[in-house]
Amino acid sequence: MFAVHLLSFYFSKLKEDQIAKVDRFLYAMRLSDDQLLDIAARFRAEMEKGLSSESCATAAVKMLPTHVRSTPDGSEKGEFLALDVGGSKFKVLQVKVSDAGKRTVEMDSITYPTPEEIRSGKGTDLFDHVAESLKDFMQRKHINQRKQPLGITFSFPCRQSKLDEGVLLSWSKNFKARGVRGTDVVELLREAIDRLGGVDVDVLALVNDTVGTMMTCGYDDQNCEVGVIVGTGTNACYMEEMRHIDLVEGDEGRMCINTEWGAFGDDGSLDDFITDFDREIDAASINPGQQLFEKMISGLYMGELVRLILLKMTKKGLLFNSQASDALRTKGKFETKYVCAIEKYKEGLSNTKEILTSLGLDPSEQDCIAVQHVCTIVSFRSANLCAAALAAILTRIRENKRLKVLRTTVGVDGTVYRTHPQYAKRLHKVARRLVPDCHVRFLLSECGSGKGAAMVTAVAQRLVSQHRQIAETLAPLRLSRQQLRDVRDKMRVELERGLRRDTHHTASVKMLPTYVYRTPNGTERGKFLALDLGGTNFRVLVVKIRSGLRRSVRMYNKIYAIPLEIMQGTGEELFDHIVQCISDFLDYMGMKNSRLPLGFTFSFPCRQAGIDKGTLVSWTKGFKATYCEGNDVVDMLREAVKRRNEFDLDIVAVVNDTVGTMMTCAYEDPNCEIGLIAGTGSNVCYMEEMKNIEMVDGDEGRMCVNTEWGGFGENGCIEDIRTKFDREVDEGSLNVGKQKFEKMTSGMYLGEVVRQILIDLTRRGLLFRGRITERLKTRGIFETKFLSQIESDRLALLQVRAILQQLGLDSTCDDSIVVKEVCGTVSRRAAQICGAGMAAVVDKIRENRGLDNLDITVGVDGTLYKLHPHFSTSLRETVQELAPRCSVTFVLSEDGSGKGAALITAVARGLHTQA
Repeated sequence: MFAVHLLSFYFSKLKEDQIAKVDRFLYAMRLSDDQLLDIAARFRAEMEKGLSSESCATAAVKMLPTHVRSTPDGSEKGEFLALDVGGSKFKVLQVKVSDAGKRTVEMDSITYPTPEEIRSGKGTDLFDHVAESLKDFMQRKHINQRKQPLGITFSFPCRQSKLDEGVLLSWSKNFKARGVRGTDVVELLREAIDRLGGVDVDVLALVNDTVGTMMTCGYDDQNCEVGVIVGTGTNACYMEEMRHIDLVEGDEGRMCINTEWGAFGDDGSLDDFITDFDREIDAASINPGQQLFEKMISGLYMGELVRLILLKMTKKGLLFNSQASDALRTKGKFETKYVCAIEKYKEGLSNTKEILTSLGLDPSEQDCIAVQHVCTIVSFRSANLCAAALAAILTRIRENKRLKVLRTTVGVDGTVYRTHPQYAKRLHKVARRLVPDCHVRFLLSECGSGKGAAMVTAVAQRLVSQHRQIAETLAPLRLSRQQLRDVRDKMRVELERGLRRDTHHTASVKMLPTYVYRTPNGTERGKFLALDLGGTNFRVLVVKIRSGLRRSVRMYNKIYAIPLEIMQGTGEELFDHIVQCISDFLDYMGMKNSRLPLGFTFSFPCRQAGIDKGTLVSWTKGFKATYCEGNDVVDMLREAVKRRNEFDLDIVAVVNDTVGTMMTCAYEDPNCEIGLIAGTGSNVCYMEEMKNIEMVDGDEGRMCVNTEWGGFGENGCIEDIRTKFDREVDEGSLNVGKQKFEKMTSGMYLGEVVRQILIDLTRRGLLFRGRITERLKTRGIFETKFLSQIESDRLALLQVRAILQQLGLDSTCDDSIVVKEVCGTVSRRAAQICGAGMAAVVDKIRENRGLDNLDITVGVDGTLYKLHPHFSTSLRETVQELAPRCSVTFVLSEDGSGKGAALITAVARGLHTQA
C-alpha cells in the first residue's frame, strides 16, 4: 500500500515538475485576464478604425459590410439552392425551409472536389467548374424545371456594395486562381452559368462562412447576432448599427459586419503579445506579415506552432534526450488533429505516446506530460485570444443597445471548436468572465455554411416580399402631385360654396363669418381680460397692450383644470365652473372691482351673428356638456356671472383659436392675414373680401372667415384619397361621418391611423412576428406624440424600440424601421393635404385682389406643427409647389389664443369707438 502511495506521489511530483518546466519556457503564452482585457480594448479600437470612412483603408481589421440587414425571424419558407465554396472540396445543396405549423429545414447535398490545378489555374476555369457542378446537382435532383433562388457561401475576404455582389480582396486557403482578385465573383459565376447554359438560377446573396454560421443559428435562436468560426481559419461577424457604418449610406436599422479579425495585429498593435514562435510561423507562411491574429488561433497553424515549440525544447535538452526526429524537423508533420487527440481527458497521455512514436520519437513519461502541457498552453491561448476579441464585440453590441445587461447568442462553427475536447468549454468560460454584463449562449452551428447561405437567401427573399407588401399597403397614403392638385381644387370649390348663400347649407367647409374686420395696426392699447377654453385646461389672463414706438404685450395668467364630470355634465355646471375660475383669478390679481373689456377664445365651431355672439354648432375634443349646442355661449357666460353675483364682465368678443392665432401674429407682422391651427384639431381662417361673403350684409372692406375646414369631405368629395384605415378611424370616432379632413390631418387622429395600419400589417405577418397584443388592440394607445418622437432624426432605432416596448410591442430592429416608415407616411400625407388646402386659400386671396403674385404671412399654432420634426417642412413645400404665384411665410404664434383674444377685443373696441 505504501508503495502505491509512493508511486502516486512520485508521478504527481513528476507531473508538477514537467508542467512547471513548460510554463517557464512558454510564460509569454500564458495570458492573464488583465492582458486579455487589454487585447479586447485594442480590438475595440481597431473595430472603430475599420468602421470609419477616414481610417478604414489603413485599418487592419477591415469590418466589411455584408449587406445582410436582418437575421431570420422564423417566417422564412421556400426552396433554395446553396453553394459552399471555400476549400479543396465544395458543396451544392438544396435547402427546403418550412414554417407550416413548426419550422423545419430539410437539406440535400453533394460534395464536389476542387482539384489543385483548378484552384491555381485561371479564374474562368474555376467558375466553369462550379457552374458545371451546379448543373450536375440540379439534373440529379430533378430541380431544373423552374428558376431557383441561389445563395453562395464564399469563404474569402470580399468587399460588398450589395448583397449579391462581392469583389475578392485576396485569396487564402491555398487558392490562387488568376484574374479573380479585384473582380465581382458573383458576376464571374453568372457569366460561367450563361456560358454553360441549361441552369436557371437567380443569385440573390453572397455571404462569408461566418455570416452563414450566424444566420443558421439565427433561424433556431432569434437572439443570435454574432457568428464565430474557429477552424482552419478564424473570423467573426456581428450585427452593427447602420449609423456607425460609414461605408454604407443610411442610418436606419442594422447590418452584419464581417470583421475579418484574422488580420488583427497586422499593423503592429499586438507586437508585445507575439512570441518568437509566432514570428517563426509567420515567416514560413505563404503570406508573411498578414493574418497574424489568425496564426495565433486557428487550426491551420496550431499544430505547426506546437511542432516548433517541441523542436526548440528538444534542441535545448528539455525533451526527448535532445534527440529530434526527421518528422519533428519537417514543416506540417505535427497536425492540429494531434493537439485535439493529445488533450482528450482520459486517453490523452496514451494518445500522446502513440503520436510521438509515430513521428519517430522515443518519448519518456516526462516527455509525454510536457508535450501534453505544451498543447494545452497553445490551444488555451487560442481560446483566450478568441474570447478577448469576442468580448470586445459583445461589449460593443451591449453599448450600442444601451443595455446594462446584454442577453445574446453566439453561433459558432469550425473544426477546432467542434473537435477539440476542451476548446469550447474554455472559450465559453473565459468570454463570460471577461464580460460579466453579457449573458451569452453559445450555439453550435449545424451545416452552417451551406444552410447559412440558404437562410440569407430566404431572409432576402422574405424582406423583398415584405417590402413589396408594405409598399402596397402604404401606396394609397402616398399621394401624387396630381392627387394633391385635386385636393387643392376641390377645397377651392368648397370655399366658394361655403361663402354663397344658396350653397352654404350644403357646403362641407362652412366658412363662418367672425365679424373681425381687420388685423391689428399697432395703435391698439389698454388692459384686457381674456379667457381661453379649448380643452381640458382653461386659462384666464390679463393682457396689457402698449402702442407707439415701444409696442409690447405683457400677460399674466392662471391655468385651471376642467374635470371630466364638468366637461360632460350640464351646460350650467360648465359655465358656473368657468365663472368660479374667473373669480379666483380676479381675487389673485386684486381686480374684483375692475370691469375690463373681455375677449373669449372659444375653440369650438360657432355660428356668429356678431363679434360678441356665438352659437355653439357642436362640441368636439371630448366635451359633451348638455344644453349648450344651439345656444349662444356668450349669453351662457353672462347668465353664469349673474348667478354668482360677485363681479361683472364686459364681454366684447368671442373668437376661435385660429382667429386668435392670426391676430397674434398680425400684431408682429402686418402681412399676416391667415391663421392656421395644426394640432389636436385642424383649421384655417383668413381675411376675405366682404363682397364675397353673401351671408353678411355689406360689400366694403374685409372680414375674417373661420373656414372650419376640418369638415371638408363630408359631402364625399375626397373619398378617392380616403383609405380603409381612415374609414376605420372614422367608424370608431364619436362623430362618425363628420370632420373627415380633420381626421386625416390632425393630431387627435394621426396616431389612430397609424395604429390601424400596424394592426393590418401585424395580422398579415409583416410586423411583430404576427402577434397582435392586447395593447395594440386598444383604441387611442398610439398617441400622435409618438409619431413626433419616432420620426425624430436624432432618435436611434434603439429608442424607437423603447417607445414601442412601452406600448407592449416587442419589436425587432426591422419592425422599428417599418413602424418609422408608417409614421412618416401618415404624417407626410397629413402635412401635404393640409398644404394643398392652404394653397387653395392663398390662391383665392391672390385672385380676390387681382394680383399676379401675392406675398402673405400665415400665423401658425398647434402641437403638430410645433413638435413634429418634418410636418412644417412638408407643409411649406406643398404650398410652394401648388401655389407657385404666392410667396407664403409661416410665422409661429406665441401664446396665440389668449393674446389673440385680447387683440381682437382691442380692435373691436377701437372700431366701436370710431363708429
